Amino acid sequence: MTYPASFRPLRVLLLPLLLLGACQSGTKPKPEADTAAAPVAAPDLAAFTVRHPEWARHATIYQVNVRQYTPQGTFRAAEADLPRLQKMGVGILWLMPINPIGRSHRKGTLGSAYSVRDYRAVNPDLGTLADLQHYVSTAHRLGMHVILDWVANHTAWDSNLTTEHPDWYTRDAKGNFRPPVADWQDVIDLDYSKPALRRYMTETVAYWVKTADLDGFRCDVAGLVPTDFWNTTRAELEKIKPVFMLAEWDELFPPTFISRKEFDPNTRLLEKAFDATYALRLHGLLDSLGRQQKPTAELAHYWAAERKLYPAGVNLMTFTSTHDINAWDGSEYERLGKNAVPEAVLTMLWPGIPMLYNGQEAAMKRRLRFFDKDTIPWGNYPLQDFYTTLLTLKKQHPALANFDAKSKFRLLSSPPQTVVFERSKGSAAVVVMVNLSDKSAQLRLPNGSLSYQAIFPTTGRPTEVAAAAVALPPHGFQVWKQVAMK
Repeated sequence: MTYPASFRPLRVLLLPLLLLGACQSGTKPKPEADTAAAPVAAPDLAAFTVRHPEWARHATIYQVNVRQYTPQGTFRAAEADLPRLQKMGVGILWLMPINPIGRSHRKGTLGSAYSVRDYRAVNPDLGTLADLQHYVSTAHRLGMHVILDWVANHTAWDSNLTTEHPDWYTRDAKGNFRPPVADWQDVIDLDYSKPALRRYMTETVAYWVKTADLDGFRCDVAGLVPTDFWNTTRAELEKIKPVFMLAEWDELFPPTFISRKEFDPNTRLLEKAFDATYALRLHGLLDSLGRQQKPTAELAHYWAAERKLYPAGVNLMTFTSTHDINAWDGSEYERLGKNAVPEAVLTMLWPGIPMLYNGQEAAMKRRLRFFDKDTIPWGNYPLQDFYTTLLTLKKQHPALANFDAKSKFRLLSSPPQTVVFERSKGSAAVVVMVNLSDKSAQLRLPNGSLSYQAIFPTTGRPTEVAAAAVALPPHGFQVWKQVAMK
């Protein structure tokens, strides 16, 4: 799918901004990441009652685009790579939608995986139900968990529900099915005022947990679906097993495909239903910082806004790429250039639940086609060791745990176009340093009574230092673990 000619000038202006909801079409404009109004209400800790699964406490998410993952584009072919992902430190595997794709109003040759024709079936292009079950079983045996992308807001035009339950859809002025957003022409909008639809959808996600032993869901444009539906569904899933729920939404980030009046910054998705939402506003800001379009001091303003809305221990998902961003905004190298890898360090270790899109460890420098077959160019995995170092640190270090209200975070003073922050718990601490500028930077470790060990090897330099000046080259980075003084 290409952008309409009339849209391209606007597209150029909005290139720094983040796409939300392009799972359906990839052609919506994107709002600025730092213009959302700060939330008005202080967080009420007692309202946040989600019980996070223990296995998610130190987990990093890895998004699997099954269609593009291998030349075969199947579960069985992708399953062969699970041992590599386990060794890299992946904790949660997020599978993009696995249902049959609509044929009516299809975009491209294969269509969007987010145009669901049958919620209770497997897309035969990916394999069989048995193949999916085998993939999940293998992941579990390797100590990983699997969540499934779920599209509750809309269906394909030729979904079985259009004939079995036509009353479950919203209608236009002429009484016809209608897309939820004008540009999403390959899908039609569901009506959650219908109790029977709600029951069907809750029963269906429960079906997949029971049938395929899935461990939760990533929920597409979750803020467009009533929060009380998600609350009920989470409660029903918890009766089966502990689950992890990820919402594609950000209460700090009003998307432009709905009006400002329609956007509710208090959807309360993280109180009872979801373990995490996207950190969309942060992502947009980091893209601007990586292109040196805004000062790194803006991170302090972002952090204040996030903490004003959420109590300690509530986390958002951090990332430099997703299937949407890669397809419509470009790879991180296209967007960030020499700051692609330094920003990966930021997003992997910033407070939150980090996410890696398949192919990033291969330093994939191109966009994958969204509606057609386009296999990931894996090569020799040039960033495999880099991400293994970060994901292993995430798994093992007590200061980096997810959902931990007792861990501390502080941004430290540093020169313009650099970022230094510390994450600590008790006597354990990690210091992250990133230089996003074109010049060398002199930075300092924070505590003169402590010693630090470098996580990434430095040729010809000491790997352990006391608090002192640290020189970072242009677009350089380093991560330090606090160690006992000798």
